[in-house]
Amino acid sequence: MWILGRFLSLRSPLLPSSSWTSTLACRKGSSHRASASGASPGLTFSDGRVFRLKSRWEVMRGLLIFQMCSIPSLVRNSDKLMAVSRRILGRRLFELGMRSTAYGQFVAGETLPEIQACMERLRKLGIRPMLAVPIEEDLGEAKSGERWYEQNEEVMLNCVDLSSSAGDRPMMQLKITALMSADLCKVLSLCLSDPSQKEELSPQRMVAIMEGEGSKFSFLSEQQNQHLQNSLRRLSRVGKHAKQKGVRVLVDAEYTYMNPALSLVTMAMMVQCNREEPWIWNTYQCYLKDSFKNLSQDLDAAVKLGLCFGVKLVRGAYMNKERKLAKEKGYEDPIQPDWEATNKSYNRCLDKLLDLIGREGPRYNLIVASHNEESVLHAVRRLAELGIDRQSGAVCFGQLLGMCDHVSLTLGQAGYLVYKSIPYGSVDSVLPYLVRRAQENQSVLQGIRKERDLLRQEWKRRLLG
Repeated sequence: MWILGRFLSLRSPLLPSSSWTSTLACRKGSSHRASASGASPGLTFSDGRVFRLKSRWEVMRGLLIFQMCSIPSLVRNSDKLMAVSRRILGRRLFELGMRSTAYGQFVAGETLPEIQACMERLRKLGIRPMLAVPIEEDLGEAKSGERWYEQNEEVMLNCVDLSSSAGDRPMMQLKITALMSADLCKVLSLCLSDPSQKEELSPQRMVAIMEGEGSKFSFLSEQQNQHLQNSLRRLSRVGKHAKQKGVRVLVDAEYTYMNPALSLVTMAMMVQCNREEPWIWNTYQCYLKDSFKNLSQDLDAAVKLGLCFGVKLVRGAYMNKERKLAKEKGYEDPIQPDWEATNKSYNRCLDKLLDLIGREGPRYNLIVASHNEESVLHAVRRLAELGIDRQSGAVCFGQLLGMCDHVSLTLGQAGYLVYKSIPYGSVDSVLPYLVRRAQENQSVLQGIRKERDLLRQEWKRRLLG
């Protein structure tokens, strides 16, 4: 149970640290003003009536979990408390408690019937599922041999098949480091910073390897070349299978020290799959100073290659670690200086993409993956101004399962395409992923207070009603 606090602090929209705190306090008030300003007629995230769609148990569980997350000491020590709880309760009781609380709130389930039942509940609420396998790797965790990555390929292919049963315009998320080692991703990213090596590491060269060419790079070892070849072909098979099944694959961004490599192989997957529709999408983290530049460069590259282009637009989730690394290594902090700068970065990228979609339609797709109400309302207003059909699929919205339901449900009931990112798997396999997410971004918890308060209002209404 105790992991939920850190999970919430991580997976909420990028929240302030140090100098960002006072700005957010002002933003809490401005969010309400934006909802009531009339700029988005008929759409408000403040009345909480959509929680009437939830069961009594769902309201009670959500209120309990969010209330616990308001206790800083529980949040800070959630990983230790979880370990102690496991030892005291034993595995069976611990898992039962998790399934009744945090796991049940944030995870679709483990078995096929559980996952399908979760997807069906979402569909009935006007929300679409976006499955996410919680498998990834960080530096120093490289597995010996290829077996681990090969097993992950089977998991991803199964995720494609499961996603394809989710109805119209199914989506899934993919982490490259489930299929390619993080260590190699870092090496490739460093090589991409060298002009002479970057020329060799082109998307076309990656595609050639994906399609069977035995190409090798002099700046990689024999083992690295072999792993690169195997990894690219794994990614190719997943991408092609997804296209065949009609599933859009949203490739997640990770740390700045590996993102250039992730973007390179994602572009190669696009070359294979995105000639007629954007089946493979890339993710852009707007809390990074160079997010708009990277997005613009990739858009230009896609035009030159004749590709359709899909974007998952997020704020980001690795702020604390990125800043710590920058300080330790002595390079410039890659994170935007404050909350306001991140908002401007997000809206700048958002407007650029919406303008493209307004002009060129389905060649460009976007998911506004944000828990920030102002960003969502801004996107809604721009859709109306540009005449973009909310049901066309060109623009959709995304939040995390178990969080920001007042936004997701309101959008879904208003006819917008909205997805929930839903991890699935056993308690043992999912919790380490959530622990890692929590340790990477220990933000303050203002982001859940509004939802908690709305849940409390709904609970009181049911008690009194």
